[in-house]
Amino acid sequence: MTNQDLKTRVRAAVERELQEAETPGAAIALLRSGKTILKAGVGYADLQQQCPLPSDARFYIYSITKPLLATVAMNLVQAGRLDLDTSLAPQFAQIPYAVESPVTLRQLLSHTGGIPGYGDGTAYVQDLQAHPQQAWTTEKFLQVAQDQGQLFLPGTGWAYSNIGYMLLRLILTQETGLSVSEYLAEWIFRPLGLQHTFVPETLEQAQGLTPGYSQFFTGDELQNVVPLYHPGWVSHGVVVSTAAELGKIIDALFSGTLLAPERLRQMLEPIQVFDFEHPQIGKIGYGLGLCLGLESPYGTVAGHNGAGPGYVTGAFYLSNARGQPTTVVALANRDRHDLDLGTRIVFAILRVLADAPDLADAPD
Repeated sequence: MTNQDLKTRVRAAVERELQEAETPGAAIALLRSGKTILKAGVGYADLQQQCPLPSDARFYIYSITKPLLATVAMNLVQAGRLDLDTSLAPQFAQIPYAVESPVTLRQLLSHTGGIPGYGDGTAYVQDLQAHPQQAWTTEKFLQVAQDQGQLFLPGTGWAYSNIGYMLLRLILTQETGLSVSEYLAEWIFRPLGLQHTFVPETLEQAQGLTPGYSQFFTGDELQNVVPLYHPGWVSHGVVVSTAAELGKIIDALFSGTLLAPERLRQMLEPIQVFDFEHPQIGKIGYGLGLCLGLESPYGTVAGHNGAGPGYVTGAFYLSNARGQPTTVVALANRDRHDLDLGTRIVFAILRVLADAPDLADAPD
């Protein structure tokens, strides 16, 4: 199969997923053994289907930011500046229960620290819908965490927590003296030579994103959220990237470019194993900032998905897809988190690879 044949089949598979999800477009990237084999925009940037989505369209990657924060944390562990299993109580003075029942870095990274999210979400959703351009402050998120109380004693349960990763963001700032945008640039973006990947801190800095569509603010009609949605509503910070550049980040993490093998091995150890199967991934677990496929025919499967107003995303590394390490990224411009559309597109692309005879791996 030539690269053009592969691109044609992948595009057709992605178009089917977009049509079923009533989503205008998606940017995708496929890397094999460190080489970018395919990068493309599929579908459209606009609801009217007048503007084809470019391959270098920029998206919020939402919770795929978490593995990036975890990578910086593990670099600090590697340097002896943080320890995975030492109490973080001194850093948690703003949340008294986290001092009384100390949380470790390992527990923050794995969502086993008992840190709540946004409670039942009512106040968060109401304020976000009423004032999308005015995000909660860090102090407000901390107060919500304190008011909700500890969900369970650290290490005795599992609960996905954006506020837990906000605390990680603050700890990394305390340790490095840098903001989240600065330390992600220092440890990840600049070493990889990325040109379009950054952390916006204001609404104005996010205006270069491709339109992202949602009914969240209207209740019925799809609306482009870019002029409305302040990135500060993501408590731990949110990265903007392209499919190709995000693919380089994920590939670099698992190839050992960004982290020593021992630290990567620790990230890949499942701390929580779930008793249900994901529709695409199968049996899953959670390590340190990574969602893990535990019984996959693709060997090691690790990555993350993401969703928020306007976008849904997926980025996964597979150690053995047709005999080679493979990274697949999908960024879609409508928030079909109910379908986990980013992950669905990733695995639709993998099915094309699995069915491809005589796969050619010439760079795109």
